[in-house]
Amino acid sequence: MINRILIRIKVLQIVFAFYQTDNGDLRVAENELMLSLRRSYDLYHYLLLLMVEVTQLYERMIDTRKSKFRPSAEEMNPDTRLLNNRLSKQMSVNESLLKYNKEHGIFWTEDRDFVKKILDLILKSDIYAEYIANKEDSYEVDREFWRLVFRRLICNNAFVEEYLEEKSIYWNEDVDIIESFVIKTIKRFEQNQGSRNELLPMFNNESDYEFVLKLFRQSLLRGDEYRALIEKHIKNWESERLANMDIVIMQVAVAELLNFPTIPVSVTLNEYIDAAKYYSTPKSGTFVNGVLDSIVEELKRENKLLKTDILPS
Repeated sequence: MINRILIRIKVLQIVFAFYQTDNGDLRVAENELMLSLRRSYDLYHYLLLLMVEVTQLYERMIDTRKSKFRPSAEEMNPDTRLLNNRLSKQMSVNESLLKYNKEHGIFWTEDRDFVKKILDLILKSDIYAEYIANKEDSYEVDREFWRLVFRRLICNNAFVEEYLEEKSIYWNEDVDIIESFVIKTIKRFEQNQGSRNELLPMFNNESDYEFVLKLFRQSLLRGDEYRALIEKHIKNWESERLANMDIVIMQVAVAELLNFPTIPVSVTLNEYIDAAKYYSTPKSGTFVNGVLDSIVEELKRENKLLKTDILPS
């Protein structure tokens, strides 16, 4: 589930933080990296659980309204389509979700106001109006309802992103990516799997886990070597362009170029140039692009760029 885009972001963050602290303890930094990735996986489970919490809150709201001294006809006969949504019911008993949440303390009990705002957002939406008006009553319709809720109401919602980022310092850059994985999970759920629908694993495969550790360790263990190489190629650039994050981005990029022969050069360059545009200064993308291109040309001339898609010159 945690893809290489998110892995690169996390490695950049922890390497940058490593150079901002005085202790320089590689083991501590590595533990922080793995904790950060674990918190991303926590967010995935929080968002899946949100469907269950919203549904349960709606049920409590209906019961409260029915218990009023003089409930209206509408309050006595509310629409229960959301309450009976098959996907949220299935999610509430999903064995993998329940097990993980119990082991890691995933719950929304301290965030009732947030859950209430999400419920209100849903109930006032066109998505909900179309859902309760739909004459087709099926698992597919129920599943599609929640897919649309996440895609149109929760994803790219400034309030949601701000709230989640305040809830955990580890989620500052994760929300968009993890939301996409939640939508992917919803689309994968099948009615006949009952409580045993599989959730996405933390890592897609063993190679992604190895990628995390190797990229991080090589970035720091050979950091002086990589920074010396970078220094050779920034002499022709204006000094004010040298943001600390630019150096870290290029350092990790060089680590990837030199240590992962199956990753094409173009993929590595594109990923870190995009990172520079997003995480550093407005001109960093151009700067990082120019320096990395120069470094790649030197590595090719010296036959140090051992890529499966590059023949020795």
